[in-house]
Amino acid sequence: MLPPDTPRLHFRHMAPPDLPAMADLLGDPEVMRFYPAPKTREQAASWIDWNQRNYAEYGHGLWIIETISGEFVGDCGLTWQDVNGTRRLEVGYHVLPHWQGQGLATEAAAACRDFARDRLGAEELIAIVHPENRASTRVAAKIGMDRENKDRGNDEAVRWVLSMSLVLA
Repeated sequence: MLPPDTPRLHFRHMAPPDLPAMADLLGDPEVMRFYPAPKTREQAASWIDWNQRNYAEYGHGLWIIETISGEFVGDCGLTWQDVNGTRRLEVGYHVLPHWQGQGLATEAAAACRDFARDRLGAEELIAIVHPENRASTRVAAKIGMDRENKDRGNDEAVRWVLSMSLVLA
């Protein structure tokens, strides 16, 4: 299962041939500014493997997002995360710098929010966002999320959990 195409974006499963694009995305210092460090090529390969395991086990994970014409934009999707000992469904997204600021992360995240609600029956969705990551905070707010609380974990990796309740219609 995949989210449906949006007016500008197409979703597809991540696969080993995506390694060059994913290594560029996850290795980009700007994209990974709020992570401990950019990922190596080997870590990008592990990222792809992790998502393929997620597809097999849960039917979802982070998907490749590309323009309708097939240009690589980044990744966006749904993954299970442990937040303070509770398993919660997260929407996550990474967009190449030259595609940022055009509303594509918001468009993709909204499609994933709707997919989580309509296809998976999710009642809640979270985003885990570094407190200084204003762009990701804006994306989460634009898809209806409100700040929930500050995770009081490791000071080196302070995170805010933004959450929203998905009301099933």
